[in-house]
Amino acid sequence: MGNFLTIEEFYEAGINGSPGGKREAGFFHVFDLADFLCNIGKQIPYSQKNYYKISLIIGRNNINYADKTYRSDQAVLLFSNPLIPYNWEPLDDYQNGYFCIFTSEFFSHFGNLKEFPVFQPGGNAVFMLNEEETEDISRVFRDMMAEITSDYEFKYGLLRNLVFSIIHKVLKLHPAPSVPNKGTNASQRIVSLFMELLERQYPIESPLQRIQLDTPKDFADHMAIHTNHLNRSLKMITGKTTSQLISERVVMEAKSLLKYTNWNISEIAYALGFEESSHFTNAFKKFVQITPKAFRELQEQSL
Repeated sequence: MGNFLTIEEFYEAGINGSPGGKREAGFFHVFDLADFLCNIGKQIPYSQKNYYKISLIIGRNNINYADKTYRSDQAVLLFSNPLIPYNWEPLDDYQNGYFCIFTSEFFSHFGNLKEFPVFQPGGNAVFMLNEEETEDISRVFRDMMAEITSDYEFKYGLLRNLVFSIIHKVLKLHPAPSVPNKGTNASQRIVSLFMELLERQYPIESPLQRIQLDTPKDFADHMAIHTNHLNRSLKMITGKTTSQLISERVVMEAKSLLKYTNWNISEIAYALGFEESSHFTNAFKKFVQITPKAFRELQEQSL
């Protein structure tokens, strides 16, 4: 039988191959959520940026994903990628479920995870499940649990298929809105690269960290194209300008930092690329209609 790692051993191992069996590119493991909660005392210390994660959480919870909070009274399936901050707050003692964690390298030559809406910026990544859907997804996770400790020679290929099975099941049950094909392949590649560069700067995990690309020209120069070309491509595919997309992502991160950290306004403003905190306050208020200070106070009152 292969060795079954604890969550601490998993994170210490990094991406030096999957546990047990032959050496694999990337890393994959699966855990029973009940055992995980017992080991860590219901703390949810997940902040590793190198991992993708699929979680089936059964119980009453608040799911904090990016700048939004979702309330689950039964079961929720959560897809998280290395770019989007999240955590979840158990609302009662009964919690059950499973989660698997993996790197993108584990799926090299087996499909592109970023093609799926559940792992794309702005895509739907939180799904409320009914009892039948919960049992269906639970069955797949139980199969993962059985395979991860087996001696089957091709178990990692099977584990990849089980991950894709979960993704396809949820997309069939909850299809993403279709997007008309409004641009050329070249424009789509430009948009894809822009979004990757944009998301790569987040999440911000320290007040000493600062985004490096914060203007349309910064992104265009980094992509070696003209600012107008970048703007036309983004407008064609997304319906939004370069400045709009940058500002929306900055505000999303600002909400998250105001809600989940105790950094002062000046520290947040600096991390988000503003030279003056007053400039940050004005930009935030333009999008949210209230100041950062007022937004933080509202979040504290709702706790």
